Amino acid sequence: MAGPRRDLGGVFNEVPELYDRVRPGYPDGLFADLTTITGVAERSSVLEVGCGTGQATRSLAALGCSVTAVEPGAAMAALARRRLAAFGNVAVETSSFEEWDDRGRRFDVLVAASAWHWVDPSIGWRRAHDLLHSGGWVALLGNVVVRRPGEPEVYAETADLHERFSPGNPDWGHPPLEDDVRTTDDGWGLVDGPGRLFGPPIVRWYPTVQWFTGDGFADLLRSTSMYRGLDRDVRERLLDAIAERIRTRMGDRAPRRYLSVLRVGQRS
Repeated sequence: MAGPRRDLGGVFNEVPELYDRVRPGYPDGLFADLTTITGVAERSSVLEVGCGTGQATRSLAALGCSVTAVEPGAAMAALARRRLAAFGNVAVETSSFEEWDDRGRRFDVLVAASAWHWVDPSIGWRRAHDLLHSGGWVALLGNVVVRRPGEPEVYAETADLHERFSPGNPDWGHPPLEDDVRTTDDGWGLVDGPGRLFGPPIVRWYPTVQWFTGDGFADLLRSTSMYRGLDRDVRERLLDAIAERIRTRMGDRAPRRYLSVLRVGQRS
């Protein structure tokens, strides 16, 4: 599993500037809750796994704690270093988490923002446990795409285009309803759980929305693994058609709704 996970995760390394521009961040309330639950403060040490271009890292750095951020994509890591240059309390190291040289360092909190599913579960949870001080915490951050009933939604408006350009793809379909997602406080979400290495997680949800033009929404989809996995010619023809559909049917204004989620568990 480790090889394919890393290879697929590396698709973001092809478009770091685009990724940084269009992908959603995380709300301030999430970091406020993270601080309250874990007690992370200025003297705390934080390890961030899969920092990408540093979107969540900026909020962690603003807390004043010492942040070591690990990112396997060289281009993503280089952009993160530029974005975080003003912070003296952040170091970005280029490596996969599985192969990262910790040099004996131990941390108070491990954070992974939309990244933990790229880590090999046979290695990740045990390594997280071993890298944390006694009483340390793991915090998994994510953004779940959702929809609201009665609101125009891009997938519904473009189902025929998806089927035309990439027929039979099982990943196409409506996002779940926001109210349905809020009822799924089921442990660690879609990733494999840690067994007894960590206590049961505390789960919090935070609604957020981005608005895009047709071209902007196409750029957002260009930054996602589902679309980057398509053949380039297929992807670009599909995304051009989606952008045109948003312009003609949705007034060139499309929402992308999320529930940001925080899942926090303490080291056993």
